[in-house]
Amino acid sequence: IRVFELDERGKLRALLLFDCEDRDAAFAEAGARFASGEAAGCAAVQGLTSYLRAVNERNWPALRETCTADFVLTFRNVHNWMSAGNAAGMFDAFFAALKPGGVLGVVEHRAAPGSSTELMIKSGYVTEQQVIDYALAAGFTLAARSEINANAKDTKDHPAGVWTLPPVLRLKDVDRDKYLAIGESDRMTLKFTKPASASAAH
Repeated sequence: IRVFELDERGKLRALLLFDCEDRDAAFAEAGARFASGEAAGCAAVQGLTSYLRAVNERNWPALRETCTADFVLTFRNVHNWMSAGNAAGMFDAFFAALKPGGVLGVVEHRAAPGSSTELMIKSGYVTEQQVIDYALAAGFTLAARSEINANAKDTKDHPAGVWTLPPVLRLKDVDRDKYLAIGESDRMTLKFTKPASASAAH
């Protein structure tokens, strides 16, 4: 089973490989690691091949020809893609890269419902509905949500946005203890699936 991990620019960070001799166990391990917010520690990491170069180069037509990924996981990247103006394109690319029945996992800083696009980009917090809308527009189905990464102490109205909180602590020593006490951001954890009957491009 291949699991792709992307960085904040949408570039390939790692390809995680799971033993398919026991497919159910592999899926269970992937699910557990996803739920815990872990990605890079999974199994072995394979170097770039021509297929992986297509991912790095965002060569989506080449990806559509292969369409072999079982999982795509992205952690706290959607706000960056929104800022760059390519969020919808990233979700389209994930849909193209996944096999029918494949899974997209998204963890993102969660904004208050109704937040404007401008505020989401400025603060780094994205509404859950916005992420769901991107995924549904790309052709995905929402399969599950988890509160594993929720933080009720996060008021989401910090002077330097989400970067006010740890681990960044952008204000450095200003109210440092206050922000350390809040901890890391409140985050949505969403699971989407590509319909089993879907082609590479919807």
